[in-house]
Amino acid sequence: MERRGLAGSVTALIFAAFLFGILAPPVAAGGYDNALNGVKQVQAVFDMSQGSPAVSNAIFWAVKNVYEDATVRGLSAPPQVAIVFHGPAVRLISSDRSGFKKEDYAEIDKFQNTIRHMKKDGVKLEVCDYALKVMGVDPATILPEIDHVGNGFISVIGYQAQGYAVVRVP
Repeated sequence: MERRGLAGSVTALIFAAFLFGILAPPVAAGGYDNALNGVKQVQAVFDMSQGSPAVSNAIFWAVKNVYEDATVRGLSAPPQVAIVFHGPAVRLISSDRSGFKKEDYAEIDKFQNTIRHMKKDGVKLEVCDYALKVMGVDPATILPEIDHVGNGFISVIGYQAQGYAVVRVP
């Protein structure tokens, strides 16, 4: 008798779990149910001026996560991400390491590898030629994965006019 009671309890628990699974409201993955309510696609342009290699690596982990996130990828249209480099950030995407300490080189290499992977992932990458001039960076030293634009602010404005959200990375 006790054996049938245990089997009945297990069956009841399985049935309850099944029923709860069907009747429970869906939970948005990642907890973005408010932020992404009604959103069909994530479009973001990152306005990048941060010049610290270590800080930039930490930030770019999060930037990469924006378009790799399962919830974002689950929207009806794939994410579109652009990054516009200007200010001190232009030094991070250059093969010229002058002005950096040797202990920064590994962080710069890591950052540049992240940029290469982002390009392969379809991220649009642009550098402001005006910023290169102001920062004294030779345009020929910029990673080949990055497109040159005359004025990065015009690019940011253009992306915003196309519906991209602007995210400043000071």
